[in-house]
Amino acid sequence: MRVREALDTVLDRAIVPGYTSVGYRLRRFGWSEADPAPNALSGRTALVTGANRGIGKAIATGLAGLGATVLLTVRDRDRGARARDEIVAALPDADVRVEVCDMSDLAGVRAFAADLAGRLPRLDVIVHNAGLLPATRTETGDGHEITLATHVLGPVLMTELLLPVLAESTDPRVIFMSSGGMYTQALPVDDPEYRDGRYRGAVAYARTKRMQVALTPILAERWAAQHASVYAMHPGWSDTPGVADALPLFRTVTGPLLRSPEEGADTAVWLAATTPAPPTGRFYHDRRPRPEHYLPTTGDSDRERQTLWQYCAEAIGLHYVRAWPSR
Repeated sequence: MRVREALDTVLDRAIVPGYTSVGYRLRRFGWSEADPAPNALSGRTALVTGANRGIGKAIATGLAGLGATVLLTVRDRDRGARARDEIVAALPDADVRVEVCDMSDLAGVRAFAADLAGRLPRLDVIVHNAGLLPATRTETGDGHEITLATHVLGPVLMTELLLPVLAESTDPRVIFMSSGGMYTQALPVDDPEYRDGRYRGAVAYARTKRMQVALTPILAERWAAQHASVYAMHPGWSDTPGVADALPLFRTVTGPLLRSPEEGADTAVWLAATTPAPPTGRFYHDRRPRPEHYLPTTGDSDRERQTLWQYCAEAIGLHYVRAWPSR
């Protein structure tokens, strides 16, 4: 066990072997084939955003394979329908439904959540996977930088509005799909909307993924009354359409080593289905909690996290409540 944990830590610190398919395959030898158990999600309902391709589709397929009713939540209904048909072709008994919501549109998120909450007696799992890496700075109709809206504001708002149906679950879980790229970025407390300096899409992406990780323990505390377990995770480096579109040079260089979408999806599926629920409020990779910082320049304080939370809460119209005293 100690040798296995030591190897896992070395892989994590080495980055390239740990984040690629090499690390996944080495770590997988230490996992039980019965975890998650077959039909672990039978009778449960899971919502997955950004689920029409790549890791999101692989997560949806994995959850459906464990017996969940899966709500493929996408921006384009036709693409969602094609993804559903492909999942059902592979899993004929799967119950997969298409829902439409643009996570960057806060008014749309509110309308979607109100409608869904009126139709669902219970929701057990939310996987916030929707993401984008824009070439230029773009603001939504609400006036927010689009990666902040898509990765942080929309997901938090949706979860807040769906808390009543999550509370009906005996074991609700909320999972944020972050990125290993967040390790390169400090928490942008003074400029969450990325208005200052030269805009770079990859940096905007990594900054908002850092925000997801920083807010996870705060949200775990906030949603504890609904007994929700809240996680952030990163999938490693996976070969997905999003990577091909946004980072073609990276894909060319690392292509042979990239994980499959299914390998990238594994930890999200595990977090949704394993029992008992893993410790809440943590950041995971390959089924294990990971440090949130490796670089001394990216550390943040409780006060900075609370400042970011206050900004986000006010941006989506929530009453700000401090989750714990600042230091």
